[in-house]
Amino acid sequence: TAAVAMSESYDFLFKFLVIGNAGTGKSCLLHQFIEKRFKDESNHTIGVEFGSKIISVVNKMVKLQIWDTAGQERFRSVTRSYYRGAAGALLVYDITSRETYNALTTWLSDARMLASQNIVIILCGNKKDLDTDREVTFLEASRFAQENELMFLETSALTGENVEEAFVQCARKILNKIESGELDPERMGSGIQYGDAALRQLRSPRRAQPQGTQECGC
Repeated sequence: TAAVAMSESYDFLFKFLVIGNAGTGKSCLLHQFIEKRFKDESNHTIGVEFGSKIISVVNKMVKLQIWDTAGQERFRSVTRSYYRGAAGALLVYDITSRETYNALTTWLSDARMLASQNIVIILCGNKKDLDTDREVTFLEASRFAQENELMFLETSALTGENVEEAFVQCARKILNKIESGELDPERMGSGIQYGDAALRQLRSPRRAQPQGTQECGC
């Protein structure tokens, strides 16, 4: 129906990854973002799970195609194959687990090597609601983000705090890079595609040509 077609209309499609150690709440973040509720029963992801959502960013409709990857080492070879052509990523650690924070460097180098040098990454310190059990300070993670040119937020998949904001901030930065010419959606492996709405705008001036004129075939 027309209503469904309109709701599926978007300007851009971005491929996103959610990466980080097992048990940091990656699947719960994705579930909270898409379903707006906490995922009570959460087992470790086997391989890769998928979700998508259309959001409004700077007057553009953007469809996020999100690949939630397994954090366990035994799935690393499977999940790495999904990195290719990702435009953005949430790099997740658990603020109550220094071990997950210490692993960030490995995840980061994987993402930049396998996805793209230009991948836009936001660092997410998840489980913000467990502040009393904190092992990683906001300041320390903030410095790490700055040193590695990452955006940074602390999130809570349980309460929903900053979850949507993390995805939106990442998407906004990608849009800014497209507008500045730093990212080219036409480039193979950019992780970005024009949506149907954008394509309609690109095509509409051609359709408006007088019928008597023929387009040059050169």
